[in-house]
Amino acid sequence: MKRYFDLYPQICAWENLEWAYRRARKGKRGRAPAADFERRLEDNLVELQTDLVQQTYRPGPYSNFYIHEPKRRLISAAPFRDRVVHHALCNIIEPLFERTFIFDSYANRVGKGTHRALDRAQQFARRYRYALQLDIVQFFPSIDHAVLRSALSRVIGDEQVMDLCDVILASGQGVQSDDYRMVYFPGDDRDAIHRPRGLPIGNLTSQFWANVCLNHFDHFVKRDLHCRAYLRFVDDFILFDDDKERLNEWFRQIDDYLAGLRLIVHEERAQPRPVTEGLPFLGFTVYPDHRRLKAQNLISSPGCCRAHRISRARSVLA
Repeated sequence: MKRYFDLYPQICAWENLEWAYRRARKGKRGRAPAADFERRLEDNLVELQTDLVQQTYRPGPYSNFYIHEPKRRLISAAPFRDRVVHHALCNIIEPLFERTFIFDSYANRVGKGTHRALDRAQQFARRYRYALQLDIVQFFPSIDHAVLRSALSRVIGDEQVMDLCDVILASGQGVQSDDYRMVYFPGDDRDAIHRPRGLPIGNLTSQFWANVCLNHFDHFVKRDLHCRAYLRFVDDFILFDDDKERLNEWFRQIDDYLAGLRLIVHEERAQPRPVTEGLPFLGFTVYPDHRRLKAQNLISSPGCCRAHRISRARSVLA
């Protein structure tokens, strides 16, 4: 895999910071944090650029709130100034990773999204008899910073960029600790147990890094397991096949692979099932010839399915 160097000057470039500011303020110009930043826009960007160039940038504290969709989730909103930095960073490094992602990864990518993931799942359901549907336990709270950093460094060879990633990672350390239940893996030593973990849901970087963290896993499913029908949306993924026993064998190998990333799946749900029974996915139940919105995602106001509520909650990161 190709590694890229000399990226940090591109992140700190004035044009990139101006672009990042415009992205961060989109849909938020009427809100106080964006308005306060805009009031002294040039001074704020100069100060931010100076902090980045001198590597003295330090993130501010998060604002936290809970959503229920229907599972209770902690959303952490970074200060507006930090969101500008997140956009500036992602604008430079995200295209480098995008070209390494598989086609059927659908979350937080341009031209993908919820509806295309549902369409693809239905397409696979028409072609195969069985589906193995898996999701990761406590995904964002469980992400090991050392594992993620290793995945980032496979592409990013610029140490200054890695240092900036470390600063952002450290700012979110402990934010999700109340939602994390410690999991022990074979061979764990004291260092592995106490390593930093967890990404705040709400950061633009967190959504992007979730794909980076599972990128090699996606390739493992496609290239090593030779699964021809596979798709993933964040930490929800489905494998399709006509052979139920092959799906069971794939699950055993997936379980071992994810343990290497210090992640586990919900085993009680890990049973191949006929696609004709319907697959609960992204707020819908997907059948080969139709799909239904789950009743629990219907409320009295319009436009409020699960995907829409998640989208509104994630607006804090844009």
